[in-house]
Amino acid sequence: MSQLKKGALLTYLKIFLINVIGIMITPLIVSYLGKDEYGIFNAIGALIGTIALLDFGLTNTVVRFVAKYRAEKDKEGEENFLGTVRILYFAVSTLVVISGTIFYFFIDTYFTKFNAEELSIAKMMFVILVFNLAIQLPGMIFTGICKGYEKFVFPESVGIVRYILRSLTIVAVLFFGGRAIALVIVDTIFNILTISISAYYVLVKLKVRFKLHQFSKDFVREIFKYSSWIFLFAIVNMLQWKSGSWVLGAVSVPKVLGIYGIGIALGTYYGAFSTAISSVFLPRATQMSVNNASGEELTDMMIKLGRLSFIILMYIFGAFMLYGEQFINLWVGGGDSTADGRYGLEECREIYMIALIIMIGYTLPLLQAFGNSILEAKNKLSFKAILYLVFMILGVIAGGFLAMEYSAIGMMIGLVGGWMIVQNVMNFYYHNKIGLNIIRFFKELFHKVLLVVLLVIAAGYFINYIPGEGWFNFIAKGISYTIVFVIMMYFVGMLEYERELFRKPIVSLLKRK
Repeated sequence: MSQLKKGALLTYLKIFLINVIGIMITPLIVSYLGKDEYGIFNAIGALIGTIALLDFGLTNTVVRFVAKYRAEKDKEGEENFLGTVRILYFAVSTLVVISGTIFYFFIDTYFTKFNAEELSIAKMMFVILVFNLAIQLPGMIFTGICKGYEKFVFPESVGIVRYILRSLTIVAVLFFGGRAIALVIVDTIFNILTISISAYYVLVKLKVRFKLHQFSKDFVREIFKYSSWIFLFAIVNMLQWKSGSWVLGAVSVPKVLGIYGIGIALGTYYGAFSTAISSVFLPRATQMSVNNASGEELTDMMIKLGRLSFIILMYIFGAFMLYGEQFINLWVGGGDSTADGRYGLEECREIYMIALIIMIGYTLPLLQAFGNSILEAKNKLSFKAILYLVFMILGVIAGGFLAMEYSAIGMMIGLVGGWMIVQNVMNFYYHNKIGLNIIRFFKELFHKVLLVVLLVIAAGYFINYIPGEGWFNFIAKGISYTIVFVIMMYFVGMLEYERELFRKPIVSLLKRK
């Protein structure tokens, strides 16, 4: 099996582990830290994520340029590029430290709802995480080099082992009484270890050299010209997932930040596997664009991927809409509004609403992910990037105003409103500028599937009346819902080629046995 296929499989394994372990470990962290300290943990993490934008998209740029120089067999050019990037990363680390130092002195005035003890914890965590980021960003160059050399297995394997060991260490630290500060120290230690191992592999095994043969301002401009769009999308991503935390940090108590953080986590879990399915089709989109595929041919491919994603997403969305609140109560609930380690019924309802709002807003972009691959293949991402940036800024502003009245739910409504406007505008762009038949896309997307989804949700409503409580009752409902969904979708909702995709793995497994 090639490095590319092995790397893809390891990527999916890592996505699976991050989602499953994340779901398992979150209630443990909340229980041991308490709602307030967990909220501080989320808020500082979001702020550090914002400072991480100072990477300026250099990590992805390393992959592109290293691959280019290797294809051209230009060893000196590769060495000079890496020598130049090393200087740029030194400047980035310096900017991180300067920015962190400046913001440190404004933490008291920013987190206005934190008490003295909470501010002390926030400041200590912030200092540790700024140091962490200052070494993490330059360390990403080694991962970029591995991917540029098409050595996908090593960085993905290291990432998986790191995530498993980190999770086990966090559990142990919490068990022995560690607090939020201990968790960020654990992350820092694992970052240093990961960077050291990656550096050894790149410098010793791959024998890569960093040597500045000639420093050129024009070359630096060329590097940043490529990385600028990556940087712009990083800003958009930050506004989507992190801006709510730092807006709420200025107007809310720590507990609200924890509620918001858990809702965000559930929303991102929702799209993880759908994104994994669509991401592997970027090469296909590139190939079709190079071969001047017609708009109808590209529409056919987007319909096929969209329908597969729609089936998966509607299974998850329907289950969460029907039984999500019960799951959250069992998962992180069980307390009352004053309990330190568990969330009360109203707080769990807030988490449920935030996650549900994200799922509603996130569904259409996930269904049309192949459209983004087409834009990338045709080098037409600029319109979408600028559109997203404008409406995400407006979404943050709207969310900030709504948060004053409706807290975390208001913040998310503002942000998701921005997403939904962008995606609807993009449908006109896809249809009129890229040549995709969006009307046919929706017609064939909903064909059979939508009817089944509505029938399953209706059946799921009655499944909710299964008597009992606790995890056993929740699992019984989940199994009943799954059986109804699979049977109805397979026999009524799926087209023949979709049934074949479903049958092949089962038939293959039976043949092996």
